[in-house]
Amino acid sequence: MMLLDTITSCFSMDLGIDLGTCSTLVCVRDRGVVLNEPSVVAVRKGTNIVLNNGQAVGAIAREMLGKTPGSISAIRPLKDGVIADFEITEAMLGYFIKRVRGRGGLAGPRVVIAVPSGITPVERRAVVDSAERAGARKVYLVDEPMAAGIGAGLPIMEPTASMIVDIGGGTTEVAIISLGDIAASRSIRVGGNDMDQAIISHLKRTYNLFVGEPRAEKVKIHIGSAAPLREELMMEVAGRDTISGLPRKVIITSQEIREALREPIAAIIDAVAATLEKVEPELAADLIDNGVCICGGGSLLREMDTVLANATGLRVERADEPVTCVARGTAVYIENIEMWKDTMDNEGYGWE
Repeated sequence: MMLLDTITSCFSMDLGIDLGTCSTLVCVRDRGVVLNEPSVVAVRKGTNIVLNNGQAVGAIAREMLGKTPGSISAIRPLKDGVIADFEITEAMLGYFIKRVRGRGGLAGPRVVIAVPSGITPVERRAVVDSAERAGARKVYLVDEPMAAGIGAGLPIMEPTASMIVDIGGGTTEVAIISLGDIAASRSIRVGGNDMDQAIISHLKRTYNLFVGEPRAEKVKIHIGSAAPLREELMMEVAGRDTISGLPRKVIITSQEIREALREPIAAIIDAVAATLEKVEPELAADLIDNGVCICGGGSLLREMDTVLANATGLRVERADEPVTCVARGTAVYIENIEMWKDTMDNEGYGWE
């Protein structure tokens, strides 16, 4: 069986996938990140039929969010880092795998998928089933914080503590890693999407203005911050007046958006503090020298590193290319699959 697997691997493509609530990134062994697309699928309402002959996936479908007629639904099939719609996730994964593979490879690919560390065995099984039905020959799961730590270049195999905080769209993963394993971790279902919802609620409550998720995300990116800025920002935002029902614009400031983001940011800080409280004293002492690494799309929020440093008293640095850390970590896993097998999820699937 081992020989057969080795021969088959020569004719297939190995993939690493960061299956995120907001975006899905795919890495190919020895080539790095080759696909970064929104985790969105457009279907005919009331069905699982993907539009445009199965092509309305990713960026094309994301453009439809909040703009579809009654006959079409633009769906995010993952919620809080886990599969909310099995069939749509399968269709999305199948489309992405087919795009990356093209016509190459005689066998289905081996796939490493990063998943939130806090999801249940049933949710893990759903990820594996979706990937297998989408065309994967063999599926391995790795916890997101471990993949993020590897992708960020942390010395996770050494006898010292490395702390990673991965702020994604649906979840925030916090972990302290030493000797190739997770010593303490916490996974919360709070992330960039919650920040967007907080902005939507603020605009509705304060200005009677209703905006969609894509516009709220633009507000977060353009003027959002976690701590006061040296020069505060302003932005014009358009939406629908909740009283008159007519289109309207308002001017908003970075100060008020910062206040709106207070609750999700506080939840992330609490998760980091709770993880530090659980770790062994010697590992905690290591972090005084090693500091904390933050990654994920949420880490790009202005001054996020500052508020975490103030809350923990530790040095906090943002990883290089923070959005692709998890995906790049899965690529390292797939390149060194034999070495990492013992630390990966092997609860009865993905193995020979």
